[in-house]
Amino acid sequence: MNAIEVENLTKHFGKFCAVDHINFEVKSGEIFGFLGANGAGKSTTIRMLCGLLQSTTGTARVGGSDINTQPEKVKENIGYMSQKFSLYEDLTVDENINFYGKVYGLSDSTLGERKKWVLEMANLKGRERSITGTLSGGWKQRLALGCAVLHRPRIVFLDEPTSGVDPLMRRKFWELINELSADGVTVLVTTHFLEEAEYCNDIILINAGKIIAGGSPKELKEEHIKTPILEVQCSNVIEALALFEKQPWVVETSVFGISVHVTVSEERTARREIVRLLRERDIRLDHVERITPSLEDVFIYLLDQESKRAA
Repeated sequence: MNAIEVENLTKHFGKFCAVDHINFEVKSGEIFGFLGANGAGKSTTIRMLCGLLQSTTGTARVGGSDINTQPEKVKENIGYMSQKFSLYEDLTVDENINFYGKVYGLSDSTLGERKKWVLEMANLKGRERSITGTLSGGWKQRLALGCAVLHRPRIVFLDEPTSGVDPLMRRKFWELINELSADGVTVLVTTHFLEEAEYCNDIILINAGKIIAGGSPKELKEEHIKTPILEVQCSNVIEALALFEKQPWVVETSVFGISVHVTVSEERTARREIVRLLRERDIRLDHVERITPSLEDVFIYLLDQESKRAA
């Protein structure tokens, strides 16, 4: 059974089309990644799916309820963690949990049990009286997640939940998401950190309001990246990048930290030419290695294809 079914969902703000006739399904109990750059339409879609924003055309069913005709029913059965920290920073940890528990209509006994779970999950036991605004970003996010699932919803929407969180805390946060999924909760998460998508069962990539690809991380890599990708580490990445972009055997290039990823039409020729070109420019070559494509490689490739079609 699908937890979420989206049919031609569209949202216009005046003449601007933020979400453009998108279609997808989310299976019950899976972690579903909704990925794209900032401004791609992710948050607008999430707000429509949560019954917070009416669609212009099209619709979706969340937990069996229509987002346009039954928005209150949708809200009763979901958890939602917004991109912006949504708890009350001038309340204590305990007061925030109590407030959201009462909003969800939990009895005192149920709230007491769930509060213990939230405090343990967020590692905030003993800090119940701490003012929420004094917590670090990572602890705030864990507390916000706990409050979003206090009422044990079967579907949870997380909108950019790790934005502004350090890498270690980001990993711990994803451990919590995996725990929810293992308990049968459907999790739809938006992010622009493409490496996080490796944790998802299925993914869709959105750009300028349109879905440009979908599938599991493995399927996306195998389907869209069929040519070799070489990682080139050298002494002058920017100059090397500009040099590679002019070559006829290069399909796509991008900078990854201190390396250049070069998608090539034929590996043997490319390796030989890379060595020759860098030697001619007195650029020190540290290594050339064929790598498994990342989701970022896939996304860059798809965006490049989109721009070529638009041109």
